[in-house]
Amino acid sequence: MKRIAILAVMAVAACGVDGPPERPAAPKTAPKSNVSISGHATMGVITEL
Repeated sequence: MKRIAILAVMAVAACGVDGPPERPAAPKTAPKSNVSISGHATMGVITEL
């Protein structure tokens, strides 16, 4: 249990280490193309009894 608490504290302490947040730059319009991207992702747990 102590390890989980230490990891949690380290994870929270690491937030914002590089400085205050910066606003993202304005999006640039990309040229039109005929390329499309698609995908499929799954996640789960497999168990045997």
